[in-house]
Amino acid sequence: MSRALLIFLTSIAFLAILCNSFSPENPTDRRILVLLDDLAIKSSHSLFFKSLQTRGFELDFKLGDDPKIALRRYGQYLYDSLILFSPTIERFGGSIDVSTVLDFVDSGHDLIIAADTSASDLIRAISTECGVDFDEDPAAMVIDHTSYAVSDTEGDRTLIASDDFIQSDVILGNRKIEAPVLFRGIGHSINPANSLVLKILSASPSAYSANPKSKLSNPPSLTGSAISLVSIVQARNNARILISGSLSMFSNRFSRSGVQKAGSSTKHAKSGNEQFLTELSKWVFHERGHLKAANVRHHKVGEADEPAMYRINDDLEYFVEIHEWSGTSWEPYVANDVQVQFYMMSPYVLKTLSTDQKGLYFTAFKVPDVYGVFQFKVEYQRLGYTSLSLSKQIPVRPFRHNEYERFITEAFPYYGASFSMMAGFFIFTVVYLYNK
Repeated sequence: MSRALLIFLTSIAFLAILCNSFSPENPTDRRILVLLDDLAIKSSHSLFFKSLQTRGFELDFKLGDDPKIALRRYGQYLYDSLILFSPTIERFGGSIDVSTVLDFVDSGHDLIIAADTSASDLIRAISTECGVDFDEDPAAMVIDHTSYAVSDTEGDRTLIASDDFIQSDVILGNRKIEAPVLFRGIGHSINPANSLVLKILSASPSAYSANPKSKLSNPPSLTGSAISLVSIVQARNNARILISGSLSMFSNRFSRSGVQKAGSSTKHAKSGNEQFLTELSKWVFHERGHLKAANVRHHKVGEADEPAMYRINDDLEYFVEIHEWSGTSWEPYVANDVQVQFYMMSPYVLKTLSTDQKGLYFTAFKVPDVYGVFQFKVEYQRLGYTSLSLSKQIPVRPFRHNEYERFITEAFPYYGASFSMMAGFFIFTVVYLYNK
């Protein structure tokens, strides 16, 4: 009896977890698994974790090699997102490995990876699969002799002060980050074949990646602005990934430190790390930039019901509602670049949709003089926003034999010429027979 009760209570708890997880109506991640190298990271990086918890996230902290960790159970995912703060881990515990993490992302879940100078082959492999390549030299760090943070350690050029951010309000928020971000770690390059990866924080043109404890014998493989310090990926299924080459960047020490960039007379009382990471995590966990479309409909002008098919040259209207998730509720999305295609093999009609500034987009056009099976298509992809791909099929038929006009206005001259010829022939026949 006690065993049956235990199974029942376990099932109820598991269902409660699933009920609180990611859903289309509430796209913000809620349950996050955090894998650590050392449980001390929980306190040394508490500011970042606290910013997530105050926004309603449930964090489950585990050691990366814990033999009991799992991402899914009974075919269902236990977590909405995964944070890997375990750069030195050689092998995950439990049932987690590289393919498990990638399947997690392929299923639409989000991921944060923080590497470091001691990044393991496991962390490098996951990052490579996501579209970024860390410097192959395991001892390499990002070094900069002009854009470093002034510190008490004379000659330390590995503490980078970077303010080369991506210019995007949807990713980093509309409040400007005034102070530079402190970074100490390894740089990475973006795979040019992967168009889904974006550099969020770049190194300066004078930076390079090398071992700071040895002299350069060969030119560094990564140099200048090609070095990415922090990158993001938005997959085609709208899963989001954040990859950083520095675990220290998330630490309390870096977030609370004052910073003065070399060559600048301005000394900031606090670095830009906390604001930068807070705003970026809002994007990663779908608190910003998440779009949804609803109430897609179309009908003939002057009617309200959607027809089973259209006839060539019909006048029709098309409507769609688009909203953006604000972190707590759906708000109207306002833009002037949403387009619809009337498509069969290629677009016969391409129209920019008008908007009422309240989330409703609409347009009207005439069905082309071509019959076949068409589609209403909306393919909307904008920097920082989840992509929208809408498709609705509708057949178009020609005129029936009894639907053509009996008299065409443009053909009146031909009608007149025909009647004149017939009248002349009639008169000629009458005169001929009379004279005969």
